[in-house]
Amino acid sequence: MIEAIDLTKKYGDKIALDRLQLSIQPGEVFCLLGQNGAGKTTTINLFLGFTETTSGHALINGLRVDEHPLETKKHLAYIPESVMLYPNLTGLENLDYFSRLAGFRYADGRLNEFLADVGLPGEAHARRVGTYSKGMRQKVGIAIALAKNAKALLLDEPTSGLDPKASNDFSGILKSLATQGVAVLMATHDIFRAKDVATRVGIMREGQLVATHAAADFSAAELEGIYLETV
Repeated sequence: MIEAIDLTKKYGDKIALDRLQLSIQPGEVFCLLGQNGAGKTTTINLFLGFTETTSGHALINGLRVDEHPLETKKHLAYIPESVMLYPNLTGLENLDYFSRLAGFRYADGRLNEFLADVGLPGEAHARRVGTYSKGMRQKVGIAIALAKNAKALLLDEPTSGLDPKASNDFSGILKSLATQGVAVLMATHDIFRAKDVATRVGIMREGQLVATHAAADFSAAELEGIYLETV
């Protein structure tokens, strides 16, 4: 569902991403760990088509992003560190608006179901998003992914700044999406959250994916040790 073939990005003489090889299957959660500047966000941006590749290919559902920019976006949902929503609209209105942009039209009852499915309290559905916490905005972002019927979910530091409960709630939603066959690529600094949600964990350093591990093979403390030794 999400695939990189020798994916490379250069800015002048600087190599931001160096011949990345990556394949993420439906139902798999792959977490990218690495320091700032390691290439995590560059990887996400290349899959989104936000920046052009220097060489190699980024594919979504078997389609090259550079050749099919609109078609690949139909399969994608993206949740950045801070989900950008319209603060003067309610959660329900935001979900309706972004669903329509993606070509989907739902009755209010179904929109409320999407919001309930991601754990947004019922009293908040008709409240302006400007009053929401970050965790609540993230839930609306995932509800948008559900409404779009996204097959691939790209996340860039989605739990940064969340309190422990909100972060735990977010992890539960990701696990649920994976059981529904969604492929998830998440860039994060949070080793313990990565251990909790990931099928596999990749460690990046200076634009290269230098190690990949099955998350189930290690405890969080062991994974932290491997990370520190690698970077």
